[in-house]
Amino acid sequence: MSVVTINTEADTAGIKDLIKAQRNYFSTGVTKDIAFRKQQMNKLKKLIEENEDRIVEALHKDLRKHEFEAYATEVGFVLVDLKKAISNVGKWAKPRKVGTPLFQFKAKSYVKPDPYGVTLVIAPWNYPFQLLFAPVVGAMSAGNTVVLKPSELAPHTSKLAAELINNNFDPEYMVVVEGGIPESQALLAERFDYIFFTGGTAVGKIVYQAAAKHLTPVTLELGGKSPCIIDKDTHLKYTAKRIVWGKFVNAGQTCIAPDYILVDRKIKDKVIEKFKHYIKSFYGDDPQQSEYLPRIINERHFDRLKSYLSEGNIISGGRTDRDDLYIEPTLIDGMSLDSPIMQEEIFGPILPIIAYDKLSDAINMINGKSKPLALYMFSKNNKKINRVLEETTAGGACINDTLMHIANPELPFGGVGDSGIGAYHGESSFELFSHLKSVLHRSFLIDDPVRYAPYKLGRGTIKKIMDWTL
Repeated sequence: MSVVTINTEADTAGIKDLIKAQRNYFSTGVTKDIAFRKQQMNKLKKLIEENEDRIVEALHKDLRKHEFEAYATEVGFVLVDLKKAISNVGKWAKPRKVGTPLFQFKAKSYVKPDPYGVTLVIAPWNYPFQLLFAPVVGAMSAGNTVVLKPSELAPHTSKLAAELINNNFDPEYMVVVEGGIPESQALLAERFDYIFFTGGTAVGKIVYQAAAKHLTPVTLELGGKSPCIIDKDTHLKYTAKRIVWGKFVNAGQTCIAPDYILVDRKIKDKVIEKFKHYIKSFYGDDPQQSEYLPRIINERHFDRLKSYLSEGNIISGGRTDRDDLYIEPTLIDGMSLDSPIMQEEIFGPILPIIAYDKLSDAINMINGKSKPLALYMFSKNNKKINRVLEETTAGGACINDTLMHIANPELPFGGVGDSGIGAYHGESSFELFSHLKSVLHRSFLIDDPVRYAPYKLGRGTIKKIMDWTL
């Protein structure tokens, strides 16, 4: 293997050399070979499987995730993506035949997926393994080289990712660059062929601006305030159970967690009681002692979240411990719609509850905010469900459940507007990291003279010919 060294202190020259080495390696064409892609993905799959315990341990050290949650939402998630890509990449990479108008006879038309080249994947801290490697599966399957930038806020996962990748892959093909803001800035100053970023909207704008300098295409997986509507005609038990799980998994530090509840006023009290019941059922009388509730990532985010507890009325929960980075699963109501908690993505275990009298009021509230990454609705009434889907916009929607739409690799996952650009998972990941090149292949068998000057046909005749051949 070629050796490319990167220091951890924003080694700009080293980063330039690394990208140059990857660009040279890509130009050899080796990454375009389907057998090579499968070989590299199988290597990554084997590394993850052999180091499963270490990955789970790193996730526990960074976020105190239980092993079930660590595997289900991170390790297993990536392995499912890898297995699907390994099985299907040969099919995905084949040229796709499309129709050709009769006036272009004799010709054939097809779309050929091409890799972009040198790609950059920047991951966040909340799912530091899944959101680092799930995009990488797309980049690998599409035939690109990859530079990975894990989050420095999840240092144990970052360190392990660097060890696994840098000790087992040629850095000219795939490499991890650790570090913080200086390293990210040094990477973004360079020209990549594609950038995939997961994180907050504010940093997403910085990434977008940096990419624009080189006209680099980007995917931005951001977030926002994902609303959750509860209609009066719902299955109350399953509704409460699924919302409590979706909100408080990973201590609410999930980009598609239900951010606030919009509930029909007629059942608000019943819903709150069910929420309380399932919080206790999941985490016990003292959630701080539960092994199933992760912790807040750091003091800065803890302080931000704790400030929200002064807004509105605490219905349930509210206890905190800064030394332990613990915030109890908390339900609140009575907050002002202009308060910070209703303006910013919460990203923690605090759930505002707002009653509505008419469904149109809930729809208007959702449409009055930026387009969310996810929209949830719980109802048995298909007419109301269809109305909400028609009259609102979101990156994705999940009806009568939370989070689970992201677990279906057949569904593209991504945002819209402030919540992101582009979508991935499964075949969508392959397509995201591929340029779909259009190809028209003409025959030399005939050469129709009518298109050449001096023109023999009038506008009326050519209009009829073109309309007839559609």
